[in-house]
Amino acid sequence: MITKGDDFPIHQTSSPIAEVGSERNFYDRYFFNGYNDDGSIFFGAAFCVYPNLNVKDASFIFVSEGIQHNFRYSDVLDYERMETSVGSFKIEIIKPLKEIRIILNDEEKDINVDVTFSGRFEPMEEPRMTLRNGPRIYMDSTRMTQHGHWTGNINFKSHNINLSEENYLGTRDRSWGIRPVGTQDTQIVPPLKLPQFYWLWAPANFDDVSSHLYFVDDEEGRATHSHCVEQKDNQSSILSSLKKEIHYYEGTRRISKAKFSAMKRDKTEVVWSLKPKYHIYMCGLGYMHPEWGHGMYHGEQKSFYDSYDLSEDPHDPPFLHIQAICHFEMKENDTTTKGLGVLEQLLIGPHIPSGFESLLDR
Repeated sequence: MITKGDDFPIHQTSSPIAEVGSERNFYDRYFFNGYNDDGSIFFGAAFCVYPNLNVKDASFIFVSEGIQHNFRYSDVLDYERMETSVGSFKIEIIKPLKEIRIILNDEEKDINVDVTFSGRFEPMEEPRMTLRNGPRIYMDSTRMTQHGHWTGNINFKSHNINLSEENYLGTRDRSWGIRPVGTQDTQIVPPLKLPQFYWLWAPANFDDVSSHLYFVDDEEGRATHSHCVEQKDNQSSILSSLKKEIHYYEGTRRISKAKFSAMKRDKTEVVWSLKPKYHIYMCGLGYMHPEWGHGMYHGEQKSFYDSYDLSEDPHDPPFLHIQAICHFEMKENDTTTKGLGVLEQLLIGPHIPSGFESLLDR
């Protein structure tokens, strides 16, 4: 099963590049988001290959005037992991770890995108995340996260946006490993118990600084996985003693405000206070979507467009996973810096500190 990738010195096993062990749920994904200074315009993109499902998919979302526009693409991978395009969507690696271009030219849907992400700082490697359901590993992944600038153009019907006219910032990540993808596994792991996943991911950009933190909690509220990094002057500092204080809109699982704190090596405390401006639905990028979920087979060269009115919040399972565009304030010593970023939230099942007792209560 020799492919284009085999002509590059990147093998890590004795098998051809197309072969990735025996795990059907192996994935290799790109994710991006971007926003202007006041957060009124937001866009996101994703591209992923699933070698052992022989499928690839991509998506692009664009938010303007309260509407989230979703563009989705799927195709057969044909074992070629080096082919980073799906239908009208394409990713170009201009300078690895520094500069990546996204192109989307879909005349049928009247969308034309040509944007380039340039890293502000070096990518951050997050600790490997392994999660189990009893004896079964359902997530085992590595991710790198990078903050950056955007340039280029987004044109959709009457919307014509030149990203170079404003200061467009954002965050991208690259993750690979094992996640639930494709058709859901019907074989349960006994004994039966409620699914539980409490996920917060909060990358933010400031004028001269970027920060990144995340939490995975168990149902008791203990952080099983957490990480915090501050980047400034081309230096990355890993902070310790990460804590959170979360408030929710009454009767919901949506966060109304949050405060995080962590300690630098010299014992300086850094505190982030953030308040959501509005949120977007990650199912527009395939996350938890019942029909256009990650790794689902649709046939060759398939695409789909739909839109969401962001003034509506259905709270249904496909819409549980969100990124809230947030105003951030970061306080260090006597200095307070304002910035913008996202607070990604996926809150399923019990979480005692939050008062969540069942699968989707509140």
